[in-house]
Amino acid sequence: SDMLSHEAVVSTQSTGEEYIKTMCDEIIAVKPDLVLTEKGVSDLAQHFLLKAGITAIRRLRKSDMNRVARAVGGQIVHRTDELKECDIGTNCGLFEIKKMGDEYFTFLTKCKEPKACTILLRGASKDVLMEVERNLQDAMNVARNVLLDPFLVPGGGAAEAALAYRLIEKSKTIQGVGQWPYRAVAEALKVIPKTLMQNCGVNTIRTMTNLTAKHATGGTSWGVDGDTGDIVDMKTFGIWDTL
Repeated sequence: SDMLSHEAVVSTQSTGEEYIKTMCDEIIAVKPDLVLTEKGVSDLAQHFLLKAGITAIRRLRKSDMNRVARAVGGQIVHRTDELKECDIGTNCGLFEIKKMGDEYFTFLTKCKEPKACTILLRGASKDVLMEVERNLQDAMNVARNVLLDPFLVPGGGAAEAALAYRLIEKSKTIQGVGQWPYRAVAEALKVIPKTLMQNCGVNTIRTMTNLTAKHATGGTSWGVDGDTGDIVDMKTFGIWDTL
């Protein structure tokens, strides 16, 4: 029985090896340079693929896999026996592995007409990195909003100050308590330019009075310079917000 069980083990092992060889042969038949998979790649499979000059990258996240497919123009295939040559992504110009710090990163670059990309952020500490990521996310959302709704308003609190001025003017035409909702909304809108002034360390009351005076004389695009706290025309200053 020992002999039988040994033979059974050898037979099972060789069956497993044959199955892996068949899978590798099916991959090699479509002549790729690089194979990426969400699963693992055994040593034997790596050996067969390497002999054919194919690099294998294993344990990719599903989201990364989708992006790679879009970048190189390939198709994600779940079974090797369903592989066709048209599934191979041929738009990648360069595949390389670089070491950064203690980790290795795989780069697929020089792609023709890529439909996805990676932005690699590096920072001195985790906090700096998180802040950079937040800023990038904000910038990308602004670009998205401009594309979806292509309208811009003057930045630096100019739009809020203009609305506040109009609401206060409107409230003056209303008798009794009916004017208070207008004034309340106007005061709430003034928080944006006031906060910009406070951040710059200027006299908030005096600067806010100057800004209101500008808007009273038709300067609807005047707002606050976020660095100096000065009142500037946002059209010439070049600060715009999405609608």
